[in-house]
Amino acid sequence: MQRISLTNPAFEYDDDDPPGMRSGLHRFGTQVGAEQTGTSFYELPPGQALCPYHYEYGEEEWVLVVAGRPTLRDPDGSHELTENDVVFFPRGPAGAHQIRNDTGEAVRVLMWSAVIHPAATVYPDSDKIAVWTGNPDDNLIAPRSAGVDYFHGET
Repeated sequence: MQRISLTNPAFEYDDDDPPGMRSGLHRFGTQVGAEQTGTSFYELPPGQALCPYHYEYGEEEWVLVVAGRPTLRDPDGSHELTENDVVFFPRGPAGAHQIRNDTGEAVRVLMWSAVIHPAATVYPDSDKIAVWTGNPDDNLIAPRSAGVDYFHGET
């Protein structure tokens, strides 16, 4: 049995994250040999969001509030969550979500899902779509307006 303690996680912050989207990440699934499920522990400083508002095609997602009072934006609006709340995000537009910290204290959430490739993520606010293939060289994020006809580029 592989065991990971979340008592003192080593959160990693990405310097490339834009202001308002800076969160610490402790991704540990691969450390215990997980291949079909992904689990991430996030720390959100005050005023930061986990990621842009989005929904998934391919993956169902879950969130567990470990500490603090994050705000969840979903298709019904914004809702304050509290410690030990669990929320399920189904595939497609009904599962659209964003987690942010509108409080003055750090927030910690645990998120998990199946790892499925290929998968697609839609970002309604910025009108873009991402395709995740499992091969970084073939992943794509593009505005919807970049769509082309099926036979585009064929001779």
